[in-house]
Amino acid sequence: MSAYPELEKRLDYVFRDVELLRLALTHPSVAHEQGMPVQHNQRLEFLGDAVLQVVLTRALYEKFPAFGEGPLTKARAKLVNRRSLAEKGRSLGLGQHLILSRGEESHGGRERPSALADTYEAVLGAIFLDGGFMAAEHFIVNHFRDAFGELSEIPTLENPKGELQELLQAHSSEAPHYHVISASGPDHDRLFECTVHHAGVELARGSGKSKKAAESEAALAALAALRKQNLAESQP
Repeated sequence: MSAYPELEKRLDYVFRDVELLRLALTHPSVAHEQGMPVQHNQRLEFLGDAVLQVVLTRALYEKFPAFGEGPLTKARAKLVNRRSLAEKGRSLGLGQHLILSRGEESHGGRERPSALADTYEAVLGAIFLDGGFMAAEHFIVNHFRDAFGELSEIPTLENPKGELQELLQAHSSEAPHYHVISASGPDHDRLFECTVHHAGVELARGSGKSKKAAESEAALAALAALRKQNLAESQP
């Protein structure tokens, strides 16, 4: 009989080697308290983090074929952060199963977000070692299905003008040019419309409450159009 039947039920995974799960639940504070070499979950956390990155990167790569490394990295960061991993660890009840030092226990270590996030990744690493990549992928897909489903579009880029310039200058030394073509409304509520051009061709238009905002919207529209065009040209 497993020592963790309730936890394995919540994980939707039964370990063949339950010692891997025990190791995943062992907090580093145990080693510090005993003052001697004691195995803990940091190595499994390192492994689980890598597996999580691979699975979600592949999913984003397939879901958003028109986007490059920068936007995909931002989308992955939106899915995976310490807060979201801590919430997943808390939802699984990992805190109640943590093996902690007395000091860590007395300072609320079972509910510490960093401990829950690290343990979640360690448990994932343990599943990977125990059941292989497909078992780990199944675990990740189940846990991130809702969050991934809500990610219907790539998060807004922090610097669309810079992204556009980088994309264009991969093939040309000429930088894009922006032109304000209209400004309307009262002084306290102006609306600017802007175009962006490259090599004498208008790429897109955008509007905003300031010239900077209008240029950013134009750059975003141009990025979307160019990536759609590049994707179409790459299809057989």
